[in-house]
Amino acid sequence: MGKTNKNSMRISTIIGIALVVVLIFPQTRRTIQIGLHKALSLVNQSSLIDLEDRKSVDYADWKLKSDRDDTTLKFEDTKGKVVFINFWATWCPPCIAEMPSIQELYNDYNDRVVFLFVTKDGFETVDKFKIKRGFNFEVFNPISKTPTELVTGSIPRTFIVNKKGKIVVDESGAVDWNSVKVRQQLDNLLLE
Repeated sequence: MGKTNKNSMRISTIIGIALVVVLIFPQTRRTIQIGLHKALSLVNQSSLIDLEDRKSVDYADWKLKSDRDDTTLKFEDTKGKVVFINFWATWCPPCIAEMPSIQELYNDYNDRVVFLFVTKDGFETVDKFKIKRGFNFEVFNPISKTPTELVTGSIPRTFIVNKKGKIVVDESGAVDWNSVKVRQQLDNLLLE
């Protein structure tokens, strides 16, 4: 074996060992996972569901408790509005990866779009998470059964519901929600 091949093998071995060591420690593993999901979010773009495939959401009886003032929001109160629903958790790397883009979207659209950040995490945990990362959006805990059309087995999962109560976006995994494409989708939905 030549000297160049031996050096290449040594470098590959060192990189492999370093990668394994980095992935062993939860702090570095989580950072790497978040970074990878953030990169993937740039590829995973939001797309509208075809008109004939859109499902109506059931507004009946879904209630959510707010982290802000301990009030209860009835989902039926969002009828006639554009609603952005994000199911997430503070411990979920892809959720953490997409949150900065959602915060930016929220900053610009929260006066025209209803944002529902839904988690089962306790509000004390959520508050610490939001403070640490500089997020200021309102978070909700479900206190009654989630409408069937919005039930999810994985997070993050995001739905956008139009003013007619139809689910027009249904995305799983980290997405760049502050993209030009999403903003155009919201602008068009607000004009309907």
